[in-house]
Amino acid sequence: MTSAIDSPLPAVPRLIATDLDGTLLRDDKTVSDRTIAALAAAEEAGIEVFFVTGRPARWMDVVSDHVHGHGLAICANGAAVADLHAGGKLVQVRPLDREVALDVVHTLRVAAPGTSFAVELTTGIHYEPSYPPFHLDPGATVAIAEKLLHEEVRGSGAPVLKLLAHHAELAPDEFLEVARTAAGDRASFTRSSPTALLEVSGPGVSKASTLALCCAERGISPAEVVAFGDMPNDVEMLSWAGTSYAMGNAHPAALAAASGRTVTNNEDGVAVVIERLVAERRTHRSEG
Repeated sequence: MTSAIDSPLPAVPRLIATDLDGTLLRDDKTVSDRTIAALAAAEEAGIEVFFVTGRPARWMDVVSDHVHGHGLAICANGAAVADLHAGGKLVQVRPLDREVALDVVHTLRVAAPGTSFAVELTTGIHYEPSYPPFHLDPGATVAIAEKLLHEEVRGSGAPVLKLLAHHAELAPDEFLEVARTAAGDRASFTRSSPTALLEVSGPGVSKASTLALCCAERGISPAEVVAFGDMPNDVEMLSWAGTSYAMGNAHPAALAAASGRTVTNNEDGVAVVIERLVAERRTHRSEG
């Protein structure tokens, strides 16, 4: 692994894909002036920027003003593509089947007793009484997961973007391993929180797979993508992109998956690389 200073960049990068929390955003959940300027410079240089996050579309207000031409963001770990120019309208959904979600709930109740659940729908989040409450979603329904996932008529409910599973005692990586061993053949498991909070998506759904679809629509190859991330839910994306950077504050799995490393999110690690990328692109054009 190389540093942000001496690692090679693609000669003609066409797209930047960046995670938000722990990556583009500082710990206070703000986008620094330096990062705002770097994002604008990338777009001006003809490099598209995609925000690729575990957040739902309704929590994208922190960066909605910084999405430029296309206006799209990949949300919920790849389960949705949202148009931030249209108020977060979902333009693509890759749902988790409710029967599969129920199966995962039943499996984890046995494999990791004490697990509590939340269900992220296209219409909002709902959670069990023992699940850590989402203060940003005061209108959420509180009930057991089996009830939250029940449909009077199959296919009649809002699509499930992801199932969330929380454990108050297990270590985060231990919980992830337990879940993948018990039900990894039925769904995709990952995590992005410092606590034992798992995010469960449909089989094959990840930041990387949805980013790959978006890139294919634009004729962009993995070699033309520069990606940034910090947590296990970024691993597939960091591995898929031709050039990738783990943050200085990244989880070991993200560090292992990335081809390069930049400084921490609080030190504007994404902006550090983008500034160099834009400068090298200008040099490449002047020499061409």
